[in-house]
Amino acid sequence: MEGKEKWKSLKPSISVNVLKTIKQLGFKKMTPVQAASIPLLISHKDVAAEAVTGSGKTLAFLIPVLEILLRKEEPIKKMEVGCVILTPTRELAIQINEVLANFTANLPQFSQMLIIGGNKPSDDISHLQSNGANIIIATPGRFEDLLERRKSSCNLTVMLRSLEVLILDEADRLLDMGFAGSINTILSHLPKQRRTGLFSATQTDQVESLIRAGLRNPVRITVKQKANSLANEQRTPSTLTNYYTICECDQKFNFLVGFLRKFKHLKHMVFFSTCAEVEYFGRALGVLVKNTNVLSLHGKMKGKRATVFSEFRKLESGILICTDVMARGVDIPEVNWVLQFDPPNNASAFVHRCGRTARIGNTGNALLFLLPTEDTYVEFIQINQKVPLQEYHDASDIEMIDILPKLRKMAEQDRAIYEKGMQAFVSFYQAYVKHECSLIFRAKDLKLGKLANGFGLLQMPRMPETKGRKFPEFQASSVDIQAIPFREKSREKHRKEKLRLQQEGKQVKIKKEFQKKQTAWSLHKEKKNKRQDRRQRKEMSKKRKREQFDEDDLAELAKDAMLVKKLKRGKISNKEYEDEMGLDDDT
Repeated sequence: MEGKEKWKSLKPSISVNVLKTIKQLGFKKMTPVQAASIPLLISHKDVAAEAVTGSGKTLAFLIPVLEILLRKEEPIKKMEVGCVILTPTRELAIQINEVLANFTANLPQFSQMLIIGGNKPSDDISHLQSNGANIIIATPGRFEDLLERRKSSCNLTVMLRSLEVLILDEADRLLDMGFAGSINTILSHLPKQRRTGLFSATQTDQVESLIRAGLRNPVRITVKQKANSLANEQRTPSTLTNYYTICECDQKFNFLVGFLRKFKHLKHMVFFSTCAEVEYFGRALGVLVKNTNVLSLHGKMKGKRATVFSEFRKLESGILICTDVMARGVDIPEVNWVLQFDPPNNASAFVHRCGRTARIGNTGNALLFLLPTEDTYVEFIQINQKVPLQEYHDASDIEMIDILPKLRKMAEQDRAIYEKGMQAFVSFYQAYVKHECSLIFRAKDLKLGKLANGFGLLQMPRMPETKGRKFPEFQASSVDIQAIPFREKSREKHRKEKLRLQQEGKQVKIKKEFQKKQTAWSLHKEKKNKRQDRRQRKEMSKKRKREQFDEDDLAELAKDAMLVKKLKRGKISNKEYEDEMGLDDDT
């Protein structure tokens, strides 16, 4: 999405070393959002920018940040923080840090630091104490944690007194992920006299509230993509082609495997709704799609996330199975296809998922998998998100092989896969029930038996929706489920030990404990009712006591209180007080 304006045409002009780095990175011209944002931020303006995904927002704030710090009257000191950049995910923070490193290599006077989850807070504090950081790239949760640490020997609030710029990247996602409280806490620690840049692919009511609270008289920038043949604006790049395909729930995974096998020489991102699905289908695809790298990444992975992200970025071809944690902001080189196996929970996430391909003027494709009952979602996306979709007509060229028997065989041979499949099914159903577009994605329209076949399950999961129901379309396995072993020896040993204890009579004890848990709810409710009754009786008792006093009693009490007050101030003697109160010598 390169524009027509060259970097040298910027007013105010940018420094030689910054231009040198831009040239090294291969960016010949500015994108529209860069041409609009950079001059404003350098000229002491707060900016709220909305631009389509893949439009070059990272450079739109990194370049002015560096220019502002270079133009300070006094050079920034080692222990002063000049800029804080907040991002919603670790992956996006890592990516921004890598891009910034290209600039600081030519500007050695500036130091940078990455503050994200997954590292020890004590290590971050030690690094700040010894090296300082002029530019901090952070996720809100970890940054708030460091700011609120009172016992720490490193006072981050003092280091922030010289802050010049605050950048909120992917602001709508920051708020969607529940970081509003953390951002407000962070803002309370920052100086009021600063410049603030807010960058986002979509503008929501929450973002508007944040703009009003965190920015001062901001200049608003909106950069959208004009469709070639339509008068309306679309929110995805014109170089991105969006497709959809309709298939039954027991054929979706067959189609996915066939598609990935045909295009295994390309680079793909496959989106699922839940972490459990990523675990299960990622493991299955690693076996079923040969001679290609299959990686999995989701939000519940701890130390592995950065490693997997970095590894996939370096691959020329491969498959990344992921959740929406990878849907925002991250720039992965040369992704050819974005496959949405599960439609996203909200419409705006659709745009962000698609935006992982066709970035900065490159071409790309996205394919959405839909069930026959979900076909109206195509029209909804076109109206709601202004994204046109066309049916994928090359589906007939995909070699459709029934790989579900192989998937079931994998579950029969390894209990870990069997359990992951059950968890994936239940988590998918729970996510489907909570879908934002509940008029289109209706849980009652799901054919649970066929869906379970599509997941390669050996038996129907135990859940309220399956209790007491028969599913004639489901092909149950004849294998003894209890006999399926774990392939991992330590887990299988633990399972056998547990079975042995149950057979020796421990099962009765476990059952009784379980029964207690089942009856606890009613007992808890009974206790709650008793507490409410006691509270009501106490309130009634207090009320009755208050009602026992009439107006004469209250007047008498007020008179007594006034006499005590006069006695304490020495306005009356003890004798006068005793006479007024009617006290005799004995009293």
